[in-house]
Amino acid sequence: MFSLHQSLSGARVKKKKKKKNKKGATSGTQVESKFPLCFVKLKMNLNPETELKRYFGARAVLGDQRPRQRQRQYHRTTWMTVPKEPWPRFSRPGISMSLVQSKEGLHYFTFEHSRDYQQVQFKFMDAVDSMNNNNILTLLLTNPYHIDSLLQLSDVCRIHEDPEMARELIERALYSFECSFHPLFSLTSGTCRLDFLRPENRAFYLALYKHMMFLENRGCPRTALEYCKLILSLDPESDPFCMLLLIDFLALRSREYHSIIRLYQDWEEHRNLSQLPNFAFSAALCHFHLSQEDETKQEEREKHRQSADRLLQHALIMFPGLLTPLLDLCTVQPDAAVAAHAFFGPKSQIGQSPALAELTSLYVGRTHLLWREGGVLLWLEECVKEVLLEYSVPLVSEFESPLRKQRYQSAPRAIHRHVLLSEIKEATSFLPLDVTTQPGMGFDPLPPLDSVTSYTRPERPQVGATDTSTLSLFFRSLLPSFNLQVSGGGGGREGGGAWCVEIPGEGFEGSPRTKPAL
Repeated sequence: MFSLHQSLSGARVKKKKKKKNKKGATSGTQVESKFPLCFVKLKMNLNPETELKRYFGARAVLGDQRPRQRQRQYHRTTWMTVPKEPWPRFSRPGISMSLVQSKEGLHYFTFEHSRDYQQVQFKFMDAVDSMNNNNILTLLLTNPYHIDSLLQLSDVCRIHEDPEMARELIERALYSFECSFHPLFSLTSGTCRLDFLRPENRAFYLALYKHMMFLENRGCPRTALEYCKLILSLDPESDPFCMLLLIDFLALRSREYHSIIRLYQDWEEHRNLSQLPNFAFSAALCHFHLSQEDETKQEEREKHRQSADRLLQHALIMFPGLLTPLLDLCTVQPDAAVAAHAFFGPKSQIGQSPALAELTSLYVGRTHLLWREGGVLLWLEECVKEVLLEYSVPLVSEFESPLRKQRYQSAPRAIHRHVLLSEIKEATSFLPLDVTTQPGMGFDPLPPLDSVTSYTRPERPQVGATDTSTLSLFFRSLLPSFNLQVSGGGGGREGGGAWCVEIPGEGFEGSPRTKPAL
């Protein structure tokens, strides 16, 4: 069994080394460009049929599909979606993409709306204000590739238990986007960026995210992982949809264990991934699964098992409040000694900040089924016992207490956005009141407080002071998980307050001792 005392001693030495090598640190952009493992490798990996054919064979996937020659529509070839015959004939809806600038090997693009498309957008907002979905449907009949209408009606179809239509509407939105790509825009280079502050770009982020979740629910986790990488590559520094909170889960689902371990190792220095509960536990779980593979050499299996024990014990010390909720969802009764212990008992959850509770509950709600697999719970039990045996060691208290109590003062806006879109009830219950008590729109959930608008909607006559609350109640009943918006604001790109991890000797934006975890 791995020695926890040796592990923590090694961790302290590692911190000293990081402080010593501060001058040689690499900037975030350079590191992310140097390690393209988080970027899409092949365009064909974005097509779910590639994964389905691998599982079931081409004949089972394609069946007896035969194109109907008479009414066959001719669509442009795209990589993200395969156009379907019933789709309306595509004519450019007024969306285009332009290259804003190229700098340090990165290309910054933005989507733009033509004047005609802007008028359609104004009509869409009028339809939303009318509180009648039929008005949005009517608009979509005359403008079949209007993005926000497709996004909004997709939510309506999903809520009314029509997932096939909801998925098809998202695919149509992605098809419209891909047909407007700039010739230099690449899905696989990892060097193309989209500014999330612009609403025109945010719709593309949202369409990608929804398509990714449909793929995951459809049983295509490997393809969903590629879309997760794609979203992350569009803005890896800000990560406005917090794909780092999801990528480990998709990698585990698709058994891409080596990928998540490499990401954990390569990005730890400049992104502090070990300070995130999902990476702290998932990295250990990846090593454990590799230690159980028969085709792996015995020596390598032993190394992976040692790494798994070390990382899981670290994770349990850093986030003790995660254990009990995880066991509850796994329908496992914890040992009496564990439940009564001050370290893992109720006190560990009460002592968590709301932001940390939001993160731990998100991970538990998303991945608890992965921890119920054979052998995993037994391994977890062994590591918990080892932590309890070593808990009296002063080094343990020195390691966990200051970090755990001061880690997260408040969650940034991007975290709340991710939790809202995840619809994981264990996590949404920890959202702050300023998020849950105000309305928003499903086609643009929690927009940035410093959003950059290229055009504005013409002013309309004020109908009455009660319209806002009425609209809020209507959309809250229609889309309860998406219609939330933060009213207050902190500073910065995403606002909402600083979420920092204390790193001795490292500075961030004028603060002498803090560095962001995300």
